[in-house]
Amino acid sequence: MSVGRVYRDEFGRAVATVARLVGDVGLAEDAVQDAFADALRSWPATGTPDNPGAWITTAARNRALDRLRRESLRAGKEAGASLLQPPPVDEEVHPVADDQLRLMFTCCHPALSPQARVALTLRLVCGLSTTEIARAFLQPEGTVAQRLTRAKAKIRASRIPLRVPPAHLLRDRIDDVLACIYLVFAEGYFASAGEDAVRTELCLEAVRLGRLLCDLMPDEAEAHALLALMLFDDSRRGQRSDASGELVTLEEQDRSKWDRPSIAQAVNHFRRAASLGGGPYLAQAALAAAHATAPTWEATDWRYIVAAYDKLLSWSPSPVARLNRAVALGFLHGFEAGLDELDTLSTDPRVAEGHTLAAARADMLRRLGRSSEAAVQYRLAISRVQNSQTRRFLQRRLDGLA
Repeated sequence: MSVGRVYRDEFGRAVATVARLVGDVGLAEDAVQDAFADALRSWPATGTPDNPGAWITTAARNRALDRLRRESLRAGKEAGASLLQPPPVDEEVHPVADDQLRLMFTCCHPALSPQARVALTLRLVCGLSTTEIARAFLQPEGTVAQRLTRAKAKIRASRIPLRVPPAHLLRDRIDDVLACIYLVFAEGYFASAGEDAVRTELCLEAVRLGRLLCDLMPDEAEAHALLALMLFDDSRRGQRSDASGELVTLEEQDRSKWDRPSIAQAVNHFRRAASLGGGPYLAQAALAAAHATAPTWEATDWRYIVAAYDKLLSWSPSPVARLNRAVALGFLHGFEAGLDELDTLSTDPRVAEGHTLAAARADMLRRLGRSSEAAVQYRLAISRVQNSQTRRFLQRRLDGLA
């Protein structure tokens, strides 16, 4: 296993565990980064350890404790430093299952700004890069970097405790925690950059955190709704690429190979959420359910889907939801109607400057037989997309017009 793969799988868990042990999220992040630098130097010669996550976490804790001891000595606090001796080298530190959930609630403390809470959680808990977070927020990378720096300083200066808050305070932070888990899943299921259109490790991590949250708050409707949404979508993750690694659209997927146990679990959580009364995640789960339970592409209930998007937009009028509604409207009322709806988004830079709007236009124009216009939009989308697998898919569509 490569160091890069271990980084994607273990960064967030290691930071969460080390933060719990040393009580400083900024120090924990620095120590984990240093541990991965050590791994890059030593693993090519010694080989990847049997438990790379425990190796990273142990090395990071040792580095963090060494730094705390040095700082204590410089401050003339030898007595306190004696308590910070690092463990023996062969004593592995294994991340605790709920360390990430604990750190997630810490990052979502009300003392931090709403955007800082989500950005910090995505960075420290889930290991997303600053660039990936900026794409998720549709904001400049420099803005997100400054927000992260200020948030970590705020946690340190305000001595925000690294713990899951008491039960009566959980609901105050649930919206931000849900948003973080959803953004992690979205980045995994629709990777914004890289070679693959799907980042499986992020999908699995988001589902795991969603399950933990439902266990922690069994009567929280939106926690069950979000888990249902993720399970519905994740049920077809294995069919999003073919044997050669090329992207396969929902329309072309083999539905007999979707993960039926995941769909069944999703249905249970969806029903639980509906019985408790839900919000925007329940509306999104309804959309995912419509696709997951349709026996064929032709049997998709587009009227239900457009109505579900209307419900979602009443909760959260995001440009991405409007774009997806326009696509659904095209399948319901004709692609000319869908194109007209897409035109209303052309002045919104959050989608107009990316590749998705151009790709949606291109697909509708292709289906209408307007090949030359579709080609222009495909070329525009290709020039903007940053994911290699998606770029190849768009290029195949463009080549198919000829």
